Amino acid sequence: MKSKENFLDRHRSKFEKGGKFEVWYPLFEAVDTFLYPPKATATGGCHVRDAMDYKRMMMTVVVALVPCVLMAMFNVGLQANTAMQQMGVEAVPGWRGLILGWIGGGYSPSNIWSNLVHGALYFLPVYIVTMAVGLFWEVLFAIVRKHEVNEGFFVTGLLFPLTLPPTIPLWQVAIGITFGVVIAKEVFGGTGMNFLNPALAARAFLFFAYPAQISGDAVWTAVDGFSGATALGIGALEGLEGITQQITWWQAFVGTIQGSMGETSTLAALLGAVLLIVTGIGSWRIMLSMVLGAVGFAALLFAMGSPTNPMFGVPPHWHLVLGGFAFGTIFMATDPVSASFTQRGQWVYGFLIGVLVIMVRVINPAYPEGTMLAILLGNAFAPLIDYYVVKGNIKRRALRHAA
Repeated sequence: MKSKENFLDRHRSKFEKGGKFEVWYPLFEAVDTFLYPPKATATGGCHVRDAMDYKRMMMTVVVALVPCVLMAMFNVGLQANTAMQQMGVEAVPGWRGLILGWIGGGYSPSNIWSNLVHGALYFLPVYIVTMAVGLFWEVLFAIVRKHEVNEGFFVTGLLFPLTLPPTIPLWQVAIGITFGVVIAKEVFGGTGMNFLNPALAARAFLFFAYPAQISGDAVWTAVDGFSGATALGIGALEGLEGITQQITWWQAFVGTIQGSMGETSTLAALLGAVLLIVTGIGSWRIMLSMVLGAVGFAALLFAMGSPTNPMFGVPPHWHLVLGGFAFGTIFMATDPVSASFTQRGQWVYGFLIGVLVIMVRVINPAYPEGTMLAILLGNAFAPLIDYYVVKGNIKRRALRHAA
């Protein structure tokens, strides 16, 4: 590793200002700082030093997402192998079947290795396309603006595939991440300037542009000809009784159910939450207030009941483990750029999103999953919430001084 660092140091001058490859400096700097600590450090006494810099913060989030990634691959393979067993399908066609046959493991849903490998053959292509296309736009904008490539995209590039179904066409993945990076972030000035979460904005774009490929019953299981609705989709038609006929609460908590690749497991998301809270990267105030808002409003609607809307009959503890609620609460709503930054504002922000999730899920059963839109709406209100919190603090301070 030392020889590689020396190699980069020897050629640094060629990429710095006045060098032969000056225009490519952002790309060189991105590779250098990704592999090794930055050479430039603060020396003045006026600087605030903290071991948790932006790079470490983003890499910690990536580590926190590892349980969700592993569960995504396992569950995609589990659902596919289970469906193949039910349909009597003996092999996967195309290149995936060739790889599975070469690696071994068969197609048994009871074989953990088979489930992981089968699921990885769907998750990894989506992830690779996301990283390739997204990094292209990141580097292009960095070169044009002459600034460094931020590590923030490594988080966006991992979050986005986890919100997608396994059967999503790869060309749609490329279009979606292009929208998220270019329209939701770069046009506002890049990292730190965006008011919407780029990964969620990309997912929302695909949902409204190509609804058949991202929300239909046939997209959740990677087996041609198999149709399986998500638990929330079933609940919108049949309520809690329909859900419990298909799955148990424990299955929903662990994540062995139909849904987007990385959003089904509340357990995996909670493992990531522990790391984010311990390191201080994820706001526990946002997480807790979002849960309180969702549980409180779901309890109110459950108590009211409805003879025509079966979703009113879904109790609060079920809402916490269905859809992308846990994933969105822990990894999306807590995005430090698009969320509220004041402590009091975080309570209001999280509570608002929690209420909106249940409102969309229950009152609008035509769209059973409300986490994505609720967080994006919360992102839009975050600056206004912080404005009034700061204004209120200034007013109270002025009154204390006046007294």
